[in-house]
Amino acid sequence: MSLITPISKENKDFFEKVYFVVSKIPWGRVSTYGAIAQFLGTKKSARMVGWALNASHIRIDVPAHRVVNRIGLLSGKNHFSSNNEMEIKLKEEGIDVKNDKVVDFDNLFWNPNIELTFET
Repeated sequence: MSLITPISKENKDFFEKVYFVVSKIPWGRVSTYGAIAQFLGTKKSARMVGWALNASHIRIDVPAHRVVNRIGLLSGKNHFSSNNEMEIKLKEEGIDVKNDKVVDFDNLFWNPNIELTFET
């Protein structure tokens, strides 16, 4: 079984929507794969959001480091060029990270479902 998702037109369109939402996460805040999926109307596709962000490594306009799992863990850290790059980028934005988890996650969480509108 392959873990690679083929980049079909449908996937590419979804990935672009993910990149749009992630690009709106404010500096010094974080969001989650699930919140982004829910905003896009695909509540059960949090993993697909992760695949999109894994494929975003060449896009400097996509702050993938600001997306964590539902409890604030840096679950995507292995997809950066070094194992601590995600933590370094978050700390540069004033986000405290301990044991691969965002400290004060509840207060730093940015919910696109509340703070963003999306015209398809």
